[in-house]
Amino acid sequence: MLHRNVTPPAETINEELTLDVEKLVYGGDGLARNDRHVVFLPQVLPGEQVRARLTEKRSQLARAEAIEILRPSEERIAPPCPHFGECGGCHYQHARYGYQTSQKVEILREVLKRVGKLDSPEEIKVITGPEFGYRNRAQFHFDGGAIGYHEEGSRSVAAIENCAVLSPKLQESLAALKRMMKDKRFPNFLRVMELFTNETEVQLNVLRADKPVARRFFDWCAEEIPGMVPGPLNYSAAGFEFRVSHNAFFQVNRFLVDALVEESLSGAEGESAIDLYSGVGLFALPLAKRFPNTGAVESGTMAWRDLQHNATQAKMAVRCHQASAEDFLAGSDASADFILADPPRSGLGKHAVSRLLVARPRQLTLVSCNPATMARDLAALLPAYELTSMVMLDLFPQTYHLETVVRLSLR
Repeated sequence: MLHRNVTPPAETINEELTLDVEKLVYGGDGLARNDRHVVFLPQVLPGEQVRARLTEKRSQLARAEAIEILRPSEERIAPPCPHFGECGGCHYQHARYGYQTSQKVEILREVLKRVGKLDSPEEIKVITGPEFGYRNRAQFHFDGGAIGYHEEGSRSVAAIENCAVLSPKLQESLAALKRMMKDKRFPNFLRVMELFTNETEVQLNVLRADKPVARRFFDWCAEEIPGMVPGPLNYSAAGFEFRVSHNAFFQVNRFLVDALVEESLSGAEGESAIDLYSGVGLFALPLAKRFPNTGAVESGTMAWRDLQHNATQAKMAVRCHQASAEDFLAGSDASADFILADPPRSGLGKHAVSRLLVARPRQLTLVSCNPATMARDLAALLPAYELTSMVMLDLFPQTYHLETVVRLSLR
């Protein structure tokens, strides 16, 4: 009989211990150690000593929760949001904002070394914006008459009154939804809703419901939510107007979109450029102002249609390809002086990386929201490319998420 190697289930326990926090790790937790385990626990800071309750252990790893901060960090502050600690949306509200960003840089360096075996640049430029009120898109969960986000480490819904990281328009929309939930017309089978705004209009997407939502609910939302539009939303950024349809991706930090585009295109030059994973064209349209020959690649049908529309409306000569990055790079149109790649959290992956190494653009810029997959991709690219600069943009203040722009040049 064959036996598969199966990771043993976590043992649930309730043991108290004193821990010294060494550092923060990607994912929002602090890391500490005792004589038997590496222990991960949330809402702590490096240098702190805490009394903690061990809640899970598996082999040499364990999880705990802080009961008391015995020796607080000088960087610790009172979280401004009353939901912090229960709601799992934010991870760092207990730390001063400048300290949050410096820790993210250290986490970025650690992930590059641990995952990619790479030495990070001596200088990593940091770009920040306002630490609250920045989100132009949010997903709300519904359960048992509550609206909110998932609880820390759980799929249960933590009810919220307001959310400090939402833009004013989304705050207004959240208040309207909370009023509507008191009405018997509100569908109690609704589970997940997404709102997106340009601070004038609001787009509403039902992402999950236990049964179909009737048209009259959306008509009612249009009456109650100021600025709600039934279809695409127009978003101004980087000197262009972008049509963004339902379920098409757009950057969530309303303050740093222009800075992201500027950093991603900085130093790009030549006759031809390609924007992989183009979405609605946030990078492709500005690229077309710089390069006489510009291509954009997008696999999603709605985003690809938006990309075509946006290029036409802006009178930008962009060749819009509907294809996966891997399939496009395998074709004859993949050669360019400059390629920009802004992949999903899963990163480029080995197939796209291998195709890029064949295409060999003189300049290559990676835009990444996941330092672990970025480190993996860089490790495969750097034998052929030299890393010329790295920028960390804090698109997600108060959370562990970070955005990185890496510029590479062919050796």
